[in-house]
Amino acid sequence: MRCVTIRLALLALTAGAVAFQDATAQTYQRGQNVAPAFEGWVPNEDGTFSFLFGYMNRNWSEELDVPVGEENSFSPGPADRGQPTHFLPRRNRFVFEVRVPADWGDKELVWTLTTNGVTERAYATLRPDYIVDNTVIMSETGALGAGSSDARMRGNQPPTITLEGPEEIMAAVGRPVTITVLVEDDGLLRSRRPSPPDPPETAEDSARADSIWNAPPTLSSRQLRPPSRITVQKVNGLFMSWFLYRGEGVAGGAGGAGGAGGAGVGGQGDLRAEVGANDPGLAGAVTFDPPQIKVWEDTRAGANSPWAPLWVPPALPEDGRWTVDVTFDRPGTYLLRGRADDGGLYADVEVKVVVRGTAS
Repeated sequence: MRCVTIRLALLALTAGAVAFQDATAQTYQRGQNVAPAFEGWVPNEDGTFSFLFGYMNRNWSEELDVPVGEENSFSPGPADRGQPTHFLPRRNRFVFEVRVPADWGDKELVWTLTTNGVTERAYATLRPDYIVDNTVIMSETGALGAGSSDARMRGNQPPTITLEGPEEIMAAVGRPVTITVLVEDDGLLRSRRPSPPDPPETAEDSARADSIWNAPPTLSSRQLRPPSRITVQKVNGLFMSWFLYRGEGVAGGAGGAGGAGGAGVGGQGDLRAEVGANDPGLAGAVTFDPPQIKVWEDTRAGANSPWAPLWVPPALPEDGRWTVDVTFDRPGTYLLRGRADDGGLYADVEVKVVVRGTAS
């Protein structure tokens, strides 16, 4: 009987090991492709429609760069519809929208994306079951939990962003530029940040409070257990974050007077040398100070991401102004995207930066 028990235990351990290998085999740091995604459509007040797109980068660390062209294009019509050329890791929802005319009818708009040798397409149509509104967006991004909502959440409106400064700026390699925005929000999706304790009344109370707050943090076994979720979950609370949306970097050199063309393909003069999906890319070419909260779904505990367990939203600036210093390590033309997110809805702003090389 004991031999049978031991054999069953070994079989269970082997099965567990195989299951663990199968589970871990489904995630990758590098080498996988990016899949474009059609998120749905919304009607506009002028009778037109907007298709909403995002993507799934199957890598946890590799950020891919694909210039607008044959490997990153839309059809029918112009290939450039404002899509990103720099792709952050993992799932990125509701990244950009493409407006189509009121007489679009039953046609399809196709986004074709080729990365790491794999071509995938997203097909956008005006099918009624793809229409979205604010509640759907909040649900899809995880702000409402497993499909629950209330009147307060359904009344939530997106934040607003006002850029304080020009939409296009000049910079030099290694010299930070400062960007400031004013963010306003209705505050309906409030942060879960705990309230500060009441001030101590006596010296003994003060000493007791100090001992508690200065003690090493302790977590229960439940908190340390990996989360079990039937849908993505996101912490509510306002934050502002900047990231690279498009970039055309020139590797090394002093960088010539390439002109201030757009962030898409062409019209760049000496700045037309672009990176492709198999190049080292621009992931390290742009740094932000302070480090920015991730706008992609990093669900790992301890990650600086609203989708990460135990994440706490940042303290809000008293005047509503968020400031970041951005530094570039190579010449080029960069399009930075800033997103204000209250946990459920968002607003975006963009700044184009033309970076010259330092004098040799």
